[in-house]
Amino acid sequence: MRLLSLTRVRAFPYSKCLCAPLGKDGHGGRGSSGEAQTSRLPPGAAAERVTERTVSRGRCPRLRVEAMKRVLESLNLNIVEMIDENATLDGGDVLFTGREFFVGLSRRTNQRGAEILADTFKDYAVSTVPVHDALHLKSFCSMAGPNLIAIGSSEAAQKALKTMQQMSDHRYDKLTVPDDAAANCIYLNIPSKGHVLLHRAPEEYPESAKVFEKLKDHMLIPIANTELDKVDGSLTCCSVLINKTSEL
Repeated sequence: MRLLSLTRVRAFPYSKCLCAPLGKDGHGGRGSSGEAQTSRLPPGAAAERVTERTVSRGRCPRLRVEAMKRVLESLNLNIVEMIDENATLDGGDVLFTGREFFVGLSRRTNQRGAEILADTFKDYAVSTVPVHDALHLKSFCSMAGPNLIAIGSSEAAQKALKTMQQMSDHRYDKLTVPDDAAANCIYLNIPSKGHVLLHRAPEEYPESAKVFEKLKDHMLIPIANTELDKVDGSLTCCSVLINKTSEL
């Protein structure tokens, strides 16, 4: 499995976009009772070198969404914009593993937003995960490598992980860190560098940094993020990964 590679990172706080190449059949969802369940989605058409982008709405100021839209259009990427006024979808609630999507249901993302994501990426499994005691799903988890989920140690984080494990047909490895905020990291699969991981700096979360240091196959890049953290800006909040060739 190969996750998305990075060629450029831009900071657009709260103007989140979701990215995935089209591929295989998907399943997932959530029942009307609110409990997590899995159901089959219709297979999507295969596409070569096509990247879909969903510009999320919700609480994002419209100007920021429009700014992100212009950037994506300049990169010649396909854009799918949510127009349902009842749908909210925050990128911080969307975890793409390379195989499937997990969508957190939180204060910023609702069931309708998750359904639109599933309709957009019909070739991938889309499963919903209730988020409790946190702003959104990636407040306590993220992908730390191919098949590797970084997860915080709190009760809320571990409960969400259990839900993801129950919903998925695939068995993921996990990297548990003491601090929930430190579980939000950025994994990059860069051809010239290999596995690269941006994670919170040791001076911020020393015990969690020790856990990341066990990833001997990764190039580790510690990032200080204390100031942005004060306005709920995690590492993934301030970056957009774009799967493009190097001439970008």
